[in-house]
Amino acid sequence: MNDAMSFGIHRLWKQQFISKLDPGRRPGGRPLDFLDVAGGTGDIAFGILDHASRMHGDYESKITVTDINADMLEEGKRRSLSTKYANSDRLEFLVQNAEKLEQIEDESKDMYTVAFGIRNFTDIPAALRTAHRVLRPGGVFACLEFSKVDNVILNTIYKQYSFNVIPIMGQLIAADYDSYQYLVESIEKFPSQEEFAAMIKDAGFQVPEPAYENLTFGVAAIHLGVKI
Repeated sequence: MNDAMSFGIHRLWKQQFISKLDPGRRPGGRPLDFLDVAGGTGDIAFGILDHASRMHGDYESKITVTDINADMLEEGKRRSLSTKYANSDRLEFLVQNAEKLEQIEDESKDMYTVAFGIRNFTDIPAALRTAHRVLRPGGVFACLEFSKVDNVILNTIYKQYSFNVIPIMGQLIAADYDSYQYLVESIEKFPSQEEFAAMIKDAGFQVPEPAYENLTFGVAAIHLGVKI
């Protein structure tokens, strides 16, 4: 369904997200501790570990994948069995509420990623403050999320497609109209790029310039923050 409704572009967005972060231990540095939140299926986690080994020869850094949905984590574990990280101590799955992350220690992670999940959090500011808590000084908060199209004409077309086509595709492909109707509505309610960048700053992060990177005219956007 993700491939169908985005015409496969979501894969390119995820690749760009990971490439922009360029994760991996640098020469002379220690192994890193990554945290992927709302990442139950494992796509981002596997991509981060793959990039670290391929681009930096890093075969030691670890990642913890958290999700509030235990079934999603089970799917991630199942998918991991077909990767080189199966049953590896480099990959851990934890059921956690992103607004609290009770099992993640203060200042214990070097990078926090969340891809297409934060708009579903009940209390986004609380989740951002928690992200700040669990990151070490110098740690990076990175978010990939649906956003606002920056062209009036394209935005009109995009909204027509979103509200009139995606729920029907959900019914035809996944036999689930309501979930994809919710998806469209949650994207519409999510803050603009500028508003979300301000929320990241309010949580205590230093936000770089430019504050975000639009993907596909703003259908999605990458946001970064650094804990000072």
